[in-house]
Amino acid sequence: MKAVWQDKVLADSDDLVEVEGNQYFPISSINCDFFQESDHHTFCPWKGTASYYSITVNGQTNENAAWYYPEPKPDAGMIKDRVAFWRGVQVLE
Repeated sequence: MKAVWQDKVLADSDDLVEVEGNQYFPISSINCDFFQESDHHTFCPWKGTASYYSITVNGQTNENAAWYYPEPKPDAGMIKDRVAFWRGVQVLE
């Protein structure tokens, strides 16, 4: 599976975890050249506090288009060290 935006592969792995319809890629599978830490955070009652990355490809930035849980709650331990995507990022086989 690949996460793609603007015709660039952001992440590539066969080791995905699906939670609530979102595919979580191992953090080790992302192409760090495209990712910038964001100061945006959200909270999920059962997963914990999410942190975000913005993605820049060919001079275009997709704000907060990837998220991860640095310290997920125990019930969400399966997404530790994983990242998921939205905002136009396609997950393809």
